[in-house]
Amino acid sequence: MQPGARRTALRGRLAGGEWKVSVSAPAEAGRANEAVLEYLGELLGVKRRQLTLERGASSRSKVVAVEGMSAEAAQKRLQARLAEAMAGAEGKHEPDAEADE
Repeated sequence: MQPGARRTALRGRLAGGEWKVSVSAPAEAGRANEAVLEYLGELLGVKRRQLTLERGASSRSKVVAVEGMSAEAAQKRLQARLAEAMAGAEGKHEPDAEADE
């Protein structure tokens, strides 16, 4: 997770399989954590209350549990959202739509 970014976006996947998310909220008083959970809820199509930050409250690396959704289903939805973002950015050369490694 990258707090204080220019915009909130699903940026891609890291080599270890983790998802990279940037949020515009600053990393103070839990604001970035809340922004990540809200954004993931939007991406996954679930309510915010279904998401729990399991680990990483003070770290850029986070583990989020999604109530009522398997990890595999969540991965598929995020992958589909990333593909949509990448397809929409083709030819626009927007760095925020590119996957970071």
